[in-house]
Amino acid sequence: MKKHYTENAKKIDKEKRYSLDEGVSLLSSLNNAKFDESVDIAIRLGVDPKQADQNVRGAVGLPNGLGKKVRVAVFARGDKASEATAAGADIVGGDDLVEKVQGGFADFDNTVATPDMMGQVGKLGKILGPKGLMPNPKLGTVTMDVARAVKELKAGKVEYRLDKAGIVHAIVGKKSFTVPKLKENIQALMDALVKVKPSSAKGTYLRSITISSTMGPGIKLDPNEFIQGE
Repeated sequence: MKKHYTENAKKIDKEKRYSLDEGVSLLSSLNNAKFDESVDIAIRLGVDPKQADQNVRGAVGLPNGLGKKVRVAVFARGDKASEATAAGADIVGGDDLVEKVQGGFADFDNTVATPDMMGQVGKLGKILGPKGLMPNPKLGTVTMDVARAVKELKAGKVEYRLDKAGIVHAIVGKKSFTVPKLKENIQALMDALVKVKPSSAKGTYLRSITISSTMGPGIKLDPNEFIQGE
């Protein structure tokens, strides 16, 4: 695998900042691993993670999805539980699901909860929080419209959040995607990030952007291509 990585790294100019089209085309041309790798993006932002008003976080629907089956768990009761099931949720439950998760169950990629369930779901903060799986009203995952939330997550809605180092990490598809599909997904995420730029952020907002496949080397993109009036 090291040889595989080294061969791919030789094809990349580490000093160059590629255009979106060049970067994605290059990534797609690299030698493949023995599985369909995910394509990751890391965006360093010119914000201070310690400032509450500069905590960049949100969710965006990727036009071409993630290329994988997304397992959604819904905390709901009664009619809302039925709506979630009809919408395609993989796991649906109320107090029983809360107990199951407390017992160690975590076979899901996203969660949705109705507002009336948050009193119980709140007990799972220490379990779901560190995994980025806690339902959040700002992300549209604490809602009475559970059917819509489930369908959006299934279609490829991804959460983005700033880490302590001021970097946003996200998956934007699979290496098997065509270049146009990967470009569309990346553009959708970048548009969302630019739109939520904190008004208090000073200086350059998009500091660096790097894309890579799961087993591949990083390819730097030119941030200027995504800056709107900065």
